[in-house]
Amino acid sequence: MRNEQRLRTRTPESRAFAQRVNLAMSLSARLNALPFDDLDARKAVLTEIFGGPVPESLSILPPFHCDYGLGATFGERVFINQGCFFLDYGGITIGDRVMIGPRVTLSTAGHPVEVGERYDFITHAPIVIEDDVWIGAAVTVTPGVTIGHGSVVGAGAVVAKDVPPLSVVTATSIVERKRLKPS
Repeated sequence: MRNEQRLRTRTPESRAFAQRVNLAMSLSARLNALPFDDLDARKAVLTEIFGGPVPESLSILPPFHCDYGLGATFGERVFINQGCFFLDYGGITIGDRVMIGPRVTLSTAGHPVEVGERYDFITHAPIVIEDDVWIGAAVTVTPGVTIGHGSVVGAGAVVAKDVPPLSVVTATSIVERKRLKPS
């Protein structure tokens, strides 16, 4: 993956990461147990999950699952539909006016491909979603990917390489269908 970094396991740093994962997952469970109409409580828990204030215009519909929290940042007027998973240790940057459909997974972390290294490291690389992007239902975005401004990712796609600005992509292998005109 592009921009891959590694965290060695069985170190003080990896133990601190594991403790943060436990906290973020507990906070996510608390978020998902709140009454849907308790917007103030949801906002408070989201502030805890993400380690600080989030934009007033951010809308995240539960259930929502996050395994780290401290790696995600949001622009204005971001909408995240139900059932999304953010594995954000490597960093997730979401621009303004982004719409994310239900059951989307943004995964910035993994393990080395080589069998002998899989248990020795956690790999991670950032995901960047630029302004005015629409990500359809059940999309998976893999570590190190940038989705260019104004693009649309069709439902069910697996995004394993960068998406150019103003593109519509679909399928599990990302087939670019057309280029959009700038506004």
